[in-house]
Amino acid sequence: MKLLLENIKELVQVEDNPVAFCAGSEMATVKIIKNAFLIIQDELIQDFGPMSQLMNVYKDDDFLIEIDCSDRLVYPCYCDSHTHLVYPAPREKEFVDRIRGLSYEEIARRGGGILNSAKLLHETPDEKLYYDAMERISEIMKTGTGAVEIKSGYGLNTEDEIRMLKIIKWVKETAPVCVRSTFLGAHAIPADYRNNVSGYVDLVINEMIPQIASEELADFIDVFCDKGFFSVEDTERILMAGLKYGLRPKLHANELGHTGGVQAGVKYNALSVDHLEYMGKEEIECLKGTETMPTVLPGAAFFLGMKLSPVREMINAGLPVALASDYNPGSSPTGNMNFISSLGCIRYKMLPEEVINATTINTAYAMGISDRLGSIARGKTANVFITGEMPGIEYLPYSFGSNLVETVILNGEIQSF
Repeated sequence: MKLLLENIKELVQVEDNPVAFCAGSEMATVKIIKNAFLIIQDELIQDFGPMSQLMNVYKDDDFLIEIDCSDRLVYPCYCDSHTHLVYPAPREKEFVDRIRGLSYEEIARRGGGILNSAKLLHETPDEKLYYDAMERISEIMKTGTGAVEIKSGYGLNTEDEIRMLKIIKWVKETAPVCVRSTFLGAHAIPADYRNNVSGYVDLVINEMIPQIASEELADFIDVFCDKGFFSVEDTERILMAGLKYGLRPKLHANELGHTGGVQAGVKYNALSVDHLEYMGKEEIECLKGTETMPTVLPGAAFFLGMKLSPVREMINAGLPVALASDYNPGSSPTGNMNFISSLGCIRYKMLPEEVINATTINTAYAMGISDRLGSIARGKTANVFITGEMPGIEYLPYSFGSNLVETVILNGEIQSF
């Protein structure tokens, strides 16, 4: 299939010389072509440029489909690098518990939170888990997401963790979005191991990881390294075991305290360290010059009323920053990356350009796919969305309650919803 998008008011996040990610002051710059065209051939971006060049270069070309994008903007699709969107049921009763004053940690200690989801998942058939997840995939596609990372972690035993990863693989094989899978067996401490954390870590290392690796069910490995969950020592044991099987780390870190999670992630060359509500000078210095992407999850901080990650300090120090949704039933029940972008501007004082980089090229890097997604570049996968009529890039995060995505194109194909 060949598509021509013409008369584009602004073609956003264009790269002539693609980069792996964007950091520091560079995050405030996004290349935009005004009154542009974009040509898609099969699954790939073939060419782009100003409309004045279109007829000279392609005057004898026949396009199968032409789309008039007058007064509309075209963006690369969002890459959401941190989600838990395979889950058995929402947890709205815990939402009410928090309104009444219970903390996230108090709910977890009472058997709620992750342990509640694990109990429900054990009782839920595979088909329901899959079809519910596919509904959520459709939901996030409508708001412009074209790539998503999905974690396990609601199994907390070998059988159910394997089940989750097989369901994620099923989603990966059937959904039009790009899917990356992460093994998060160390998401919480099961009730049976409450007084024997090292025993559960042994189970993850000696039983879960070898089986997952042998069946090639995960791209990455993750640990919830934080206060009340897994210690740095436990985390390092798990990451070392994962690396032996080729599973690169992605880490939950510093959501609940200064726990050393960031340093552990950097030590083991994690692709990303995520959450980062508790970040000091030591953590920022530790991340400088590394290949680890600091990833902030504004939806969780918003929903739980947590302190905000010091994004401005991180960018000013020269670090890259990514923004992901953390789509999950307990602490961020949305995968709407438009809303995440708005939170980036409103709560974290990021510029619209910084938010664009944080939700496209930087999140693509945090998924290991920035060589093919995350920007509009020749030869990259044609995952783009067309907005409704709008004046410019500032309008998308400004309109935080609206879905202004009009058309989604994934792998070069126009999606119907």
